[in-house]
Amino acid sequence: MSGASAGTTRLVRTGIIGCGAIARLHAERLLGDARAAIAAVCDLDVAAAERFRDELARGASVFADVPTMLADTPLHAVVVCTPTRYHFDQVLACLDRRIHVLCEKPLADTRERIVQLVEASKAGPVLSVAYQRRYDALYRTLRREVQSGRWGPIRSVTTHNSERWRQTIAGTWRDDPQLNPGGFLGDAGSHKIDMLFFVTGLKPTQVFAHSDRRGSHVEIATTVSGRLEGGVALSMNFIGDAQHWREDFQIHCADADLAIREQTLWIGRDNRFERIENLEPGSSPDVALLDMSTAGSTNEAPPECALPVFDFTQAVLESARTGRTVELLNR
Repeated sequence: MSGASAGTTRLVRTGIIGCGAIARLHAERLLGDARAAIAAVCDLDVAAAERFRDELARGASVFADVPTMLADTPLHAVVVCTPTRYHFDQVLACLDRRIHVLCEKPLADTRERIVQLVEASKAGPVLSVAYQRRYDALYRTLRREVQSGRWGPIRSVTTHNSERWRQTIAGTWRDDPQLNPGGFLGDAGSHKIDMLFFVTGLKPTQVFAHSDRRGSHVEIATTVSGRLEGGVALSMNFIGDAQHWREDFQIHCADADLAIREQTLWIGRDNRFERIENLEPGSSPDVALLDMSTAGSTNEAPPECALPVFDFTQAVLESARTGRTVELLNR
């Protein structure tokens, strides 16, 4: 996976739509690559956009709405960092102008809209979803080991995701079920759901779930028990009001256990647990956007990957709401 090089001369003029916390992360990654220039920033809160420009993107033009930004500023690429309900219109507007798009997850707020964006992107330009773990060296290596077949078939998958999420969302769009359907599960948890499919290559067949809003307006803690293809057992925990950040991902195969724990990749065999050292190269969604814009590199997170994540999330929420097992085979 490539990155910046000192000899690169072409600048990818990039726009940032939405100037909140996640936009800052994207801006920092872009500014760390010699190929990128942030040419425009856009937010309904113009004061927030101006602060963003002053701190991170001096020289960028500031806009309060996307149509004006797209009409007034020539851009090669855009990063969409707004609440989910706005993604569809903003992404479509960029694609219509032949601008490459990196969109924060979830890609859209309904399945129908995700399908429309998939269709709209088929003739180009690039549309990529910001599932950053697809570029993470640990997860890429875990996928390599699991899908190599050298450790035998997968028997079970166990994941745990916890963080102080609820403590930070009061008064923000993330505490609004209309803007953030699924709460912690649909927001931060979507990365882990995407990794379930990215790492294993298996489809889910059924889920049974329990969810608790813990006094919030959206789902905060969700537990999932289910099955993947081939009868593979699945257990997932999403705890959005924990007191620390933790992310574990374990694949139990017939001949070895593979696990990401404490930001380290491990393999367990013969009652021994050892680190895996030969990791795959890592990158980020933003560097990948520049790679795709300048060199036509492969899209590692195409819009199609948003569909199984959406379907799984909806099945989990349905099960939690009804108290019943939900089948996914025909979704």
